[in-house]
Amino acid sequence: MSNEWGPLSGLIGEWESDSGGLDTAFSHSKGEVLGSPYREKCTMKPFGPVDNGSQSLYGLDYKSAMWRWDEENPFHTEVGYWLWDAATGEVMKGFVVPRGIVVLAGGTAGTDATSFTLKASLDDPQYSIGENKYLAKNASSRSYVLNVTTNGDTWSYDEVTVLRMNEFDEPFSHTDHNTLRLVG
Repeated sequence: MSNEWGPLSGLIGEWESDSGGLDTAFSHSKGEVLGSPYREKCTMKPFGPVDNGSQSLYGLDYKSAMWRWDEENPFHTEVGYWLWDAATGEVMKGFVVPRGIVVLAGGTAGTDATSFTLKASLDDPQYSIGENKYLAKNASSRSYVLNVTTNGDTWSYDEVTVLRMNEFDEPFSHTDHNTLRLVG
């Protein structure tokens, strides 16, 4: 594949993990913070170019789902796009979570970068978080940081979402991390 996808080139394909992921989040059913192992499947299909006037973007159409142990239904899913703007070195991830959250996170990276960081916050005018009324009242996402590292037939991520939750006096850091291997 050509380098039109820049640092996103290392993410193209079908990916899976077994139980290597760890989701650290507040469990409403148990009333405590739990670390839950999970497995994940993710597909990233290349597209482009997409032209916005003089801007030219290449991207990945992606879908991701995570399951705890042997659950039949995923506890978390995402759909969206990863985007690369070679002219500015801008990397973006725009996605929707079916809990009523939309995120556009961004950062910069070199064309051949094998690691990069994307960020979004509730009040950022470009890289922002949108959420429904229920979440804004009860568990508002204040910021999102994603660190990605690609390594040939694997890629890893560390993700921190800082939430203002009714259950805590201070902001709470919900974390996820995983390493996925190329399967197709």
